[in-house]
Amino acid sequence: QVQLVESGGGLVQPGGSLRLPCAASGNVGSINIASWYRQSPGSQRDLVARIFTSGRANYADSVRDRFTISRDNAKVYLQMNRLKPEDTAVYYCNADVMDSAYVTLKNFWGQGTQVTVSS
Repeated sequence: QVQLVESGGGLVQPGGSLRLPCAASGNVGSINIASWYRQSPGSQRDLVARIFTSGRANYADSVRDRFTISRDNAKVYLQMNRLKPEDTAVYYCNADVMDSAYVTLKNFWGQGTQVTVSS
């Protein structure tokens, strides 16, 4: 089995920065497409950023030029700069993970980490 574990969330003032790591553990051969989503109370879960195996990344318009998604082996990161109150949400990591035998590709979600932007 595979687990995705996010960390790095917390309370930050407007204009501040946070870095969210997402670590994959268990039967992991490689991470293919990886994404960060976020969900506010009463809202749907929205895509924030996605990174492909090539390193190419896509961003939601609301975070472009402020957030950066990156990857390093079995970890995916979301660097968030110039944070705004409207960025407050639970942030979830999502990834397509190939098992260690390179036979099966499955999609997994992390448990989420709370980010609160407030003065």
